[in-house]
Amino acid sequence: MPPTLASLVHHSTLKLAVLAGEGRLDTPVRWAHVSELPDPVPYLDGGELLLITAMKLDAEDPEATRRYVRRLVDAGVVGLGFAIGVNYEQVPAALVRAASEAGLPLLGVPRRTPFIAISKVVSAAIAADQYRAVTAGFEAQRELTRAAIGAEGPTALLARLAAHLNGWAALYDASGALIGSAPEWAARRAARLTGDVERLRERAAPASAVVGGGGADGSEEEVADRVELQTLGIGRRTRGVLAVGTGAPLGTAERYAVHSAVALLTLTTERSRALREAEQRLGAALLRMLLAGEPDHARAVAGQLYGELLDAPFRMLVAEGPASTPHAVPAAPHGADTAAPSPAPSPSTAAPSTRQAHAAPTAEPDTAQEAHGAPHGAATPGAPSTVDDPSHEAAPPAQPLSPATSLSGGAPATTTADPLGSLVDTIEAATARTGEAVLIVPDGARLIVLATDGGAAVRACAEHAEAAEARRGGTARPRARGSAPADDGLVIGLSAPAGPTAAATAYRQAEQALSVARRRGRVLVEHEQVAAGSVLPLLADDAVRAFADGLLRALYDHDATGRGDLVASLRAWLSRHGQWDAAAAELRVHRHTLRYRMRRVEEILGRSLDDPDVRMELWLALKATGM
Repeated sequence: MPPTLASLVHHSTLKLAVLAGEGRLDTPVRWAHVSELPDPVPYLDGGELLLITAMKLDAEDPEATRRYVRRLVDAGVVGLGFAIGVNYEQVPAALVRAASEAGLPLLGVPRRTPFIAISKVVSAAIAADQYRAVTAGFEAQRELTRAAIGAEGPTALLARLAAHLNGWAALYDASGALIGSAPEWAARRAARLTGDVERLRERAAPASAVVGGGGADGSEEEVADRVELQTLGIGRRTRGVLAVGTGAPLGTAERYAVHSAVALLTLTTERSRALREAEQRLGAALLRMLLAGEPDHARAVAGQLYGELLDAPFRMLVAEGPASTPHAVPAAPHGADTAAPSPAPSPSTAAPSTRQAHAAPTAEPDTAQEAHGAPHGAATPGAPSTVDDPSHEAAPPAQPLSPATSLSGGAPATTTADPLGSLVDTIEAATARTGEAVLIVPDGARLIVLATDGGAAVRACAEHAEAAEARRGGTARPRARGSAPADDGLVIGLSAPAGPTAAATAYRQAEQALSVARRRGRVLVEHEQVAAGSVLPLLADDAVRAFADGLLRALYDHDATGRGDLVASLRAWLSRHGQWDAAAAELRVHRHTLRYRMRRVEEILGRSLDDPDVRMELWLALKATGM
């Protein structure tokens, strides 16, 4: 506790007398300051015990003392010490009345007590209080460190922190989901803060905020506690959020404890660079082997880290973001095989128990193969081209945490600024809670994800896509390949369930689904949905329209001269499957006239309408130009 006016009054060597403001002696004293200025307020910070001899103050003038005392109270001065026997033999009655009226404690300082003695007592008390706070902070740091490295990990750390603060503590992962709290009753209160946590995640890290609290039990009654939120992570990406609730602002010792907890929890979210790079290379090698048709070698490399991912049917996911805002820029190491995935800086980091790898393919895609959704080279993906909001229960039971529980995934400042980073956050947060293995391979503005069929990663991806669709208003927005994506620019293709021997097929299916999603303006399309609906929306492509315009331009030019309606005649004839009478009747012309027009079409285009491929191209061209 810092020194108070009461502790100074009770100090045996000072011999101070209370002349006014007896009810406010428990006020803390931040400093003791001597000033004889008529108006010392500009030089005060508030919280001081001001010591005067009234050398320049007419202490017997009621109006002057009233103004002087009021100025001191407004400036936050907590007490006034008056030297007796220096300029006045006794404390003037006018000053006593002014202090009493203003509620300002007035202390009489005997002549034998120098002001320096009061200053030393205050300074020593403040130093002792700071030493106690630092000592308590170091002790809290030792306790929190032992808890963090123990068997219960973050769970024990939260419990120790809550006890030290005489309040509660809660932990949120990178997606904003509540994953732990202490004591147990704090889960319901912490669940009400998910909106505040989401807003904090949207800010560039490191960031903090002070918000209101909620009921401490199952009631809806509001509790006047103080809740402080702190982001976790060493970069500008948020790896998690720590919330602490107390009945009063944090003191020095409590602040030390919170800072220690933030540092320790950050360490659990940030792995060493060497370990991260090793897992990246392992994941890249594993994917390279699977796509090259070497499942046996892939199983040998996977071991316990990714073995369970290959033991059950998995799905391949290819996601694309805005080309102008790449998620990660891969750089192939010197001498590396540039046609295969190679490690690249990860957009996020996860704890080992999630068994997630981030590596980036670096090869350029073959244009023709890319257009057909086929992987580049020997079934190897060639350069496939961070709230969002998994829903939470109102008061979910906190999941037990282990030392390896992942809090990472780091959310971007906003989902629209980095849609791929947001998708990674969502997938990693979901798999961290279940311990599910997932392989994430970022490259530029695209991601490849290998996830267990029906697992948490696939479900989280579907929920993430639904949220993105909702933000877009549920309206499909077709776009051509290479054009700027709408809204947050996220497009996802998901393969059918497959096994290690069919990884290349799964990748091809995901690429095809991605292409369909892009053209249909959807966020997520599964391979099973590729054949659903009409093929005509796939014609909404600039290249297709250019081809159609070029193919039919001569016919349009002919019709523009008024020498016959060849385009309408061709459309009617093709729609009637080449039936002369039916098409002529639709056009209200004689069938011989229609035959003449079709011969003119063949002459102008230099193509035979007897060729089914020509008829197909012409029909699709008519459809494309009419869209």
